[in-house]
Formats: sequence, C-alpha cells, structure tokens
Amino acid sequence: MNRKALTIPAELDMLQRESFSYFMHETNRCNGLVIDKTAPGWPASIAAVGLALAAYPVAVERGFISHAAALKRVLRTLQFFWNSAQGPQPDASGYKGFYYHFLNMQTGRRAWQCELSTIDTTFLLAGALTAASYFDAASAASADEAEVRRLAEALYLRVDWPWAQNGGEAVSMGWKPESGFLPNRWDGYDEALLLYLLGLGSPSHPLPADSYCDWTAAYQWQHSYGYDYFYSGSMFTHQLSHIWVDFRGIQDSPMRSKGIDYFENSRRATLVQQQYAIANPGGFAGYGEYCWGITASDGPGPAVLEVNGVKREFYDYVARGVPHGPDDGTIAPWVVVASLPFAPEIVLPTIAYFVHQVALKTGNPYGFKATFNPSYPCNCANPYGWVSPWHFGIDQGPIILMIENYRSEMLWDLMRNCPYIVTGLRRAGFSGGWLGTENGKGV
Repeated sequence: MNRKALTIPAELDMLQRESFSYFMHETNRCNGLVIDKTAPGWPASIAAVGLALAAYPVAVERGFISHAAALKRVLRTLQFFWNSAQGPQPDASGYKGFYYHFLNMQTGRRAWQCELSTIDTTFLLAGALTAASYFDAASAASADEAEVRRLAEALYLRVDWPWAQNGGEAVSMGWKPESGFLPNRWDGYDEALLLYLLGLGSPSHPLPADSYCDWTAAYQWQHSYGYDYFYSGSMFTHQLSHIWVDFRGIQDSPMRSKGIDYFENSRRATLVQQQYAIANPGGFAGYGEYCWGITASDGPGPAVLEVNGVKREFYDYVARGVPHGPDDGTIAPWVVVASLPFAPEIVLPTIAYFVHQVALKTGNPYGFKATFNPSYPCNCANPYGWVSPWHFGIDQGPIILMIENYRSEMLWDLMRNCPYIVTGLRRAGFSGGWLGTENGKGV
C-alpha cells in the first residue's frame, strides 16, 4: 500500500489500529494486565490498563475487535481488580481502593516497591467507568454486560478518597506501606483534574469541595509565545483528563475568571508547543513548524556530551516541558497526536511529517515509537537521530482515544452519561455548556 496516497481518515484509522494492537498483544489475557513498556520482564501499569479499558469500546466501533471478544477482556480485567489483594501488606495489589502504580504481570501483586498511586488509580477507574457506560445492554441475555457495570461501580465506590488527603486538603500523590504518604500533593494545574472530579463525584467516600479549591489555588496563569494560559509544562498534563471529559463550554471558577475553558486552555498550550519549537531557544536539531511535542517521556540519556561545540545534558525518563524545560531535544510524536482535538490545523501536518518524513512508524508493530532525538549523536542509520527502542502503553492509549474524540466525540458522549463525572463537575463548580440541563446532556 502506498502510504502517501492515504486520506486523512485512513491515516487516522491506521494510527488507531496500530496503537490498539499494543493492547491486543501486550496484555495478559488471564488477568487483563497491560505491560507498561515493551522491555523484557517489565511490569504492568495500572494507567495503561485504564486506557485499554477505555479503548476497547472504540476498537469495537472501529471494527478492530469483536464486541464479544472486547466484553470478555473487559470483564476478566475488572474481575481481577475486584478480587485482587487489598490491604496494607507490602505485596498486595492495592489498599483503600487504590492500586499500586506497577503490578507484576503474572501475579498482579505490587512491583518494584512502587507507590500506591492516586493518579494512576484515577485513570484505571476512568477506563472502568467508560466500559460500564458502553456495555449497557439491559436484556437478560447480557449478564456479562451487567457484571461489567456492577464491577466498575464497585471498584469506584471502594476508593477511600478522603484517606488520600492524609489530613490535608489537596490529595497526596501516593502512599507506601514502608514509609506512609508521599510528601507531594496534587495542587496546581496538571493531569489531576480528573482525579478531583472522580473524588468529588463519589457517593461513598467523596472528597470535600475544599480539596478542589486547594488544588486550583496553586494555578499559575502565564504568557508564553503570544498566548495566555494556565501553565503546566509537560504536554500530556493538558490532555489526559480531556480523554474522558468534554470541557468545551463548561467552566469552573478559575476558568470563568479568565473567560476561557479547559479545552481552550489546552489548545493554547498546544500552540505554545509549536511556537516554542519554531523559536527553538535551545538550538536543538530538527525543531520547527512540523517537529514539536515535548512531554514526560523516555530519552537517550543520562549523558553529558559535547555536540557541535556545545555541552548538552541528555536525560532518560523525565518530565520534559515547555517553555521552562527540562528540554534536551527529545520529541514525543504520540503527544502531538493526542492534541488533535485541540488544534487539528497544526497537528495533522505534523502527523504527516512524522509518518512520511521521519518514517517513525517503519517496521514498528505498534505505530510510533515513544520518542526520538535528532540532537543526540549516535551511530545509527536514521538521519533523525536516536529513536526510543520502546513502545509504552500510556502513550498508545491517548492516541486511540483522542483521535476518536476528534473523529466522533465517542468518549465524551459516553462519559456525559456517567453520573459520577457529572456530579463531580457540579461539585467542583462547573456550569454552562452541556451541563446546562439536569441530566447533563446539553441545552
């Protein structure tokens, strides 16, 4: 097939299909756990599991998997999490309804002495609630769909959100049985917007409204490259909550004060990314109008090397960001694709550049590799420099889901029917737009 002859819909369909292949082939079909990255012996990521759960409905509608096969996978995943070990023991799967960031792919127990993650549990729950909204058949013959809905709700209701506040207002980032709560909390604009919405919406263990106020009190409004917006450096932080919630036209207090909404805020952050790459203050190779996308990602480091007479520090996995850094010349194509709903006029040409010019998908089973860095000196055949050897589940999911929101608004439509999302939005002070009617379906 001549890829250059493909239409935009066909290109997007192929990106979704290739990315969904990650979940088809990198999932333990006995428990639904999804490997974090394609490295030998790597554990599962619960955030990747949540993204997979949300991706199955898209894959059914796009014809990538049958309804029956997707339902079987979703049900098995939810059954595993509901029945997995919950307790303060260091080798459990979770505690207080939260789950550890990484789990052993086979046993489902905690891996690497990692933290009980409040944000990754959020994405796991969001995926479960997406599946519950999609598999909604009510007939007696659909017992498995009813069980998906029951388990998704039970998992959500089990989470003790106030416990994660650890006596404060903003939610802690995590907890370890060896040392207790992590010192950092979710305060200031980032990907935790969805965390607070799910926490506020819980009918069993809800967060108090003051927790949301404490979070938003740390927002930073700034001007960068011609745009005013609430700042968060890594691009993924402007995207992940938007996978599930349509923020167009709905506003909370911070957004009302600025006369915009979170969707517009993410659009501006996307445009800043491109303008930063065009300006290229660090003088990195490759940056430009069609080569941008800086986010938390892996990279070629750690290393300090002299490149064309300039000493440069290269990082491995770090929260790269714009415009304040860190930045070492590493580009993440997936994060550009996940910005598609916000600014298609700059994202679509950039996708075409990555596909046809840089050839980042050639020979890769799951579409784009995670990152590449043209500034890093390496003895490789690719003229665009170092390319990550890995694929990551948390990169593949947003590609599938944000393309779908751009194409059909499917995830947004499903989650407008989720009463917990609607309740969370209203308790956070959101109003307007599709929240204008009692059932949350729009005015």
